[in-house]
Amino acid sequence: MQRRSFTQGLLLGAIAAAGRPGFLRAETLAPNGPARFAAGLAREPWLAGWKTVGVESLGPTQATVEGRWPNSLTGVLYRNGPAWFDRGDLRYQHWFDGDGMLQAWRFGDRKVTHAGRMIATAKFSQEQKSGRFEFRAAGTTIPGARGVRNNDDVNTANTAVVRLGGRIFALWEGGSAIEVDPETLASHGPITWRSDLVAAPFSAHPLLERDGSAWNFGSLDFFGAHGVLIWRIGADGKLVRTSVLDSREPGYLHSFAMTKKYLVFMFMPYRMAEGGGSFFERMQFAGDRACRIALVPKDALDAPRWFEAPFAAIYHFADAYEHRGEVVVRAAQHLDLEEARSPMAAEMRGERGAQGTPTELVSLRLDLARNRARWETHGVNGFEFPTFDERTPGDEPALLFAPTTAGVATAPYFNAISSIDTRADRIRVHRYGADVMAEEHRFVPRPGSSNPGDGWLVGTLLDFKRGRSGVAVLDARRVEEGPLATAWVPYTVPLGFHGWYAG
Repeated sequence: MQRRSFTQGLLLGAIAAAGRPGFLRAETLAPNGPARFAAGLAREPWLAGWKTVGVESLGPTQATVEGRWPNSLTGVLYRNGPAWFDRGDLRYQHWFDGDGMLQAWRFGDRKVTHAGRMIATAKFSQEQKSGRFEFRAAGTTIPGARGVRNNDDVNTANTAVVRLGGRIFALWEGGSAIEVDPETLASHGPITWRSDLVAAPFSAHPLLERDGSAWNFGSLDFFGAHGVLIWRIGADGKLVRTSVLDSREPGYLHSFAMTKKYLVFMFMPYRMAEGGGSFFERMQFAGDRACRIALVPKDALDAPRWFEAPFAAIYHFADAYEHRGEVVVRAAQHLDLEEARSPMAAEMRGERGAQGTPTELVSLRLDLARNRARWETHGVNGFEFPTFDERTPGDEPALLFAPTTAGVATAPYFNAISSIDTRADRIRVHRYGADVMAEEHRFVPRPGSSNPGDGWLVGTLLDFKRGRSGVAVLDARRVEEGPLATAWVPYTVPLGFHGWYAG
């Protein structure tokens, strides 16, 4: 189903879908506000990870470097995440609702600089003028919310960032990619890849081929349909084609995986409670039902193979590979379905939630000959945001890198970075400290080397005890030895989700 008329009709239906219970619906006021969070922050300084940044831009600021920064590590680490959570007497209740701030950590000329800028989406710009939240949110009820034309009216651009065709885009899962200036971080507005695809969902987790071209998807559940819109973007940043994959029933997915031959989409079944409320307020994962998995050949997007596997709650997949007649996909499985529906919910209220993140490393194994799917566990727990070296051969598992918790941690969040080698059954960990929160670390290949795993990890930190945010660089082969260098700025920035390294 690739006809433009079909896609156009689907997107035009977004206006009607916005009025129905679902992603954009809002009816009553949530009870927890900014005053309650501020009181919590006064008691618990680590709640700085979920505070409103309060200014539209930060820096550029030259960071203080501790240690020796590698001379050949030059480029920009872009980071994105929610950074504006409250206006007036209303505070968002879901971490995914905050308006996005794009950050840039620049490395070169033996110095490190930091800058941040709120992404000037239509939503954020209008609410800055009015001083109140006016538009519907994914996980919080907004009283008196305005009507919307399409999902870009509520696009927060708060989840990830990617470089395509030399251009930088801030990403959300329910609307258009927002282009930003790679130097100034100024917003250029939403991108329409084709005239009939205005405000079409372009998810926060595109995957790049080695030639620089990309695959992505957009969930159609937000439009009252079921399935995904598959995107193919060329290395020049131009649209190559789209295709629609119909899943026939509700299924939530935040990311996907791919091998050399296949795209892998896993639809997590859910149910919607009756009555009013936002999408995540009403959505409940259906843990008693199987996940449906679509294995889509890259050269035949209209010929998926379908599998079923016991329910698993997964936001982020790691690597995927093909081995001995199986497609194997590795991921961070959330074990607490309520926590998965609304991560860090207590922290968003200004309270302390459970210590640590209840997750485990799992592999989804798709047997191509028998058309069967099964889960395999690896005994690795308490991590999220896995990354890896994408140069790893496509028939073997990659070395994974992920923030985790090690030893005593003051905050109920990650305080360490780990490398996970399932082939050697070995985990290496560096603990940043009890009062430091660790975010996603990106792998950066060492210039001149083609050996998988040879490079650096570059990741961001929040040292709430000293009131500073920073970035660390580690040798990816020797994570346990700790950073080669760290660089710090004298202010804190709320915790984000995902980054992109542009060398």
